[in-house]
Amino acid sequence: MRFQMVLAAASIAIVAASPVAAQETTEDQPFSGIYVGAAGGYDIQGNDRGSTIQFDRNLDGRFGDQVLTGTGGNAFAPGFCNGAARSQLSPGANGGCYKDKDGWAYYGRVGMDAQRGNIVVGVVGEFGKTEITDAVTAFSSTPASYVMYRNVDWEASVRGRAGYAADTTLFYGTFGAGYAKIDRRFASTNTTNTFTGSGDRNQFGILGGGGIEQKIGRNFSVGMEYMFHQYQDDDFRVRAAGAVGTPFTNATNGGSATGTDFRRGDDQFRWHSLRATAAFRF
Repeated sequence: MRFQMVLAAASIAIVAASPVAAQETTEDQPFSGIYVGAAGGYDIQGNDRGSTIQFDRNLDGRFGDQVLTGTGGNAFAPGFCNGAARSQLSPGANGGCYKDKDGWAYYGRVGMDAQRGNIVVGVVGEFGKTEITDAVTAFSSTPASYVMYRNVDWEASVRGRAGYAADTTLFYGTFGAGYAKIDRRFASTNTTNTFTGSGDRNQFGILGGGGIEQKIGRNFSVGMEYMFHQYQDDDFRVRAAGAVGTPFTNATNGGSATGTDFRRGDDQFRWHSLRATAAFRF
């Protein structure tokens, strides 16, 4: 909500400045002024091979512990995979894991540019959603699978924009701050223990990229744009509890009877966007 209020205030300021911008806009400055528009395309996640789930057995806040069986063996010897489990057995069973889901994205935007000669600078605010889902799975020797998911409910950003205009074609780069509601979920085939998730759902991040924009007539423009998104995502925890004496609640071999905490080993949520843009310039 805080970020949306800032974005709304920025939009009001841009609209309030429109009379001045309109006075400065001429045929020699096709990219000066206020605009509203949309962006839509496809989002792809980078290769997160080697992703794991980490454990804190004694709840001291330090992760990287090995969960042990009653005989002292590694309870997660079957391993991990970067995706959602196809079965509860092991990463290699029944095709291993489903690949992370890429997906469509759609955004609305409002912005303002100022052009001096061939140089264009401006600011753009954006709000929208992507359909990507990222998962990582741990397999225990029970056998059982433990899957941590994350996806984006919505994303907002405010970015600077700077570029070079060749007549009615603009080549630009953009960079700024993002704020996203990241939805985390957990699922397990283990029915012996109980699992409780906790952690903030909203995160600040950064976005950067570039594109090309082409004016069509006096007021319309279309383009193509690449964007990179990155969010720190390391605060979600899942606590395995209940059923005292299981590997997660064994206090006799260095663990805690209270339970064991899980977290993702990859603490950065990153993805790439390739999208078409359209804008109406006032």
